[in-house]
Amino acid sequence: MPQLTKNRKANFNYDVLEKYEAGIVLTGPEVKSVKAGNLSLQGAYVSLRENSLWLVHAFIAPYKPARTFQTNYNPERERRLLLTKNEISGLVGKMHSAGLTLIPLSFYTQRGLVKVALGLARGKKAHDKRASIKKREIARDIGRALRNKI
Repeated sequence: MPQLTKNRKANFNYDVLEKYEAGIVLTGPEVKSVKAGNLSLQGAYVSLRENSLWLVHAFIAPYKPARTFQTNYNPERERRLLLTKNEISGLVGKMHSAGLTLIPLSFYTQRGLVKVALGLARGKKAHDKRASIKKREIARDIGRALRNKI
């Protein structure tokens, strides 16, 4: 299961409570571009519309060899996520009742298909972010001290 990209800020900005796997509807050139690693999840989120989930603001760069076929290509278009009705209704219930949000965590391939790892998350406050920075710096300092001691 090779990972194609990761939402690096997801764990810093959110507390991820649960993880889900979803398929995604892509065009042919988009699949090639994603498998080449030409995508970014910075600022991407999942929205609910018409009883289905949509990935919004995920940037997939145009596939260069297919430029002639992609004349009106929008790299940040909304893309439909493929989940069962039961999964969607459960996610929507959790999102509305607990004030949670659904964010994309990573893109990866599984048996040749492009999948999206989604996280049901709660946004962190500024003091939580500062605490995580402090914790990371302490761990880094301990690692340096141990490395220099040996």
